[in-house]
Parts: sequence; C-alpha cells; structure tokens
Amino acid sequence: MDYSTILYDLEDNVLLITLNRPEILNAFNRDMMAEMIDALNKADADDNVRAIIVTGAGRGFCAGADLSAGGNTFNAEARDDRENGLHRDGGGRVTLRIFECKKPIIAAINGAAVGIGATMTLPMDIRLCSTKAKFGFVFARRGIVPEACSSYFLPRVVGISQALEWCYSGRVFPGGEALAGGLVRSIHEPDDLLAAAKVIAREIADNTSAVSVTLIRQMLWKMLGADHPMEAHKIDSRGIYFAGKAA
Repeated sequence: MDYSTILYDLEDNVLLITLNRPEILNAFNRDMMAEMIDALNKADADDNVRAIIVTGAGRGFCAGADLSAGGNTFNAEARDDRENGLHRDGGGRVTLRIFECKKPIIAAINGAAVGIGATMTLPMDIRLCSTKAKFGFVFARRGIVPEACSSYFLPRVVGISQALEWCYSGRVFPGGEALAGGLVRSIHEPDDLLAAAKVIAREIADNTSAVSVTLIRQMLWKMLGADHPMEAHKIDSRGIYFAGKAA
C-alpha cells in the first residue's frame, strides 16, 4: 500500500510512524485508518522492527476526526461503517489493531490530541508529550459518546474518576494536567520530544528479547480484563515453562 496520510520510516530497528496531514493538524479520516492498520500489519511481520514511535507532522498530533463530511462525519448510516451488520467506528478499528500489535508502541504527542487524536494513544504503551500538547475527550460537547474503545481503555489507563471528569467536561487540557492525571509519563520541550521517545525505544531494542517483549505486551494488557489473578498465574506459569525450555 502507498501511504498518503502517514510516513513510515524504519531506522536501526525503531519504526517512526508520522501522521502526515499537517495542513489540517493531521485530522483522522478513512485513508489514515486504513494506512495505520496496514503499517502495523507490516511492522508486526518485520523482525527488524523492535519498537514503534507514533508522532504527528507539523504543530499537531491529531486534531480529531476530519469534519469535511459535515453532518455525516458521525452518521453511520450515511457512511456505511457496518461489518457483519455491526456499526464499527474507524477509530475503534485502529485502536483495536494497536491493542493487538506485537511490538511496543510509544506515543510522542507533539501538539493537539483531541477526540480520536487522544483516544488512539490509549492502547499505546508509553505516552510522552511536548509542552505544546493539548488533550481533549470532547465527546459530550459534540453531543456524541466516547469512541475508539476509549470507554474501555481510558479508565484502565487513568482510573475511572479521572476518566469520567475528562469525558463529562469535554474540556481541552494542557500537558501538565495530562501528566498529573497519569495520561502521559513525561513532558518535554518540542525539540526534545522525539529524542526522548527514541531513548526509550532504543533501550527496548538494544537490551531485550523480541519474543519476551511481545509476550509481555500481550500478557499485561490482556490481564487488565481478567476476573481473577489465577488467570494471570496460569498464563505466567505456561510462559515461564516454555520460555525456560527454549533458553
């Protein structure tokens, strides 16, 4: 697939995916959805990819859905977003693909991250932002509801109370509040953001087993939904047995 809305750059085992519609703050559309899914499929199939960084071109990360379709932007009947009779929003398809990814994903949030721009980062493993970043779960102010599986991911990332506050108010908030609320791990000057993300990616790529990292990612994320720690014990024990056998 040729990419028109993202850039795909692999260097020294670290893949940089850049959302690339800077003239409209990297607004999300169907093409971006398809290209991000294809890029993650490609990355998963490539043993040379050890870590992934996602960032935005220009001064925005992703300002949300492309609203050029007007009133039909969120109208599933008009857009025919059904699969096997079920309505499936495009952002949700991307976040589910991110969730299933075999490689660790770091979000380098360089600017505005609103709506899908914020929710697509939730299943990413580590989130950093610049001092220019702003976030917004603005659904209530648009008369819609959380999308892109964010009703699942956001409470798990920041806790139910913080998730509800941000979704109830729909306000746009700065990186400092995102840091205090546990949404991001650190804040950096704009010129330092990508370098900071690459330090984390390099630490993973240079010092760890690819198989271990893949299994750890799947185990930790999926155990968030387990009903009892016994489920984790079963998976842990099986993994330790087979990993030790192969060592």
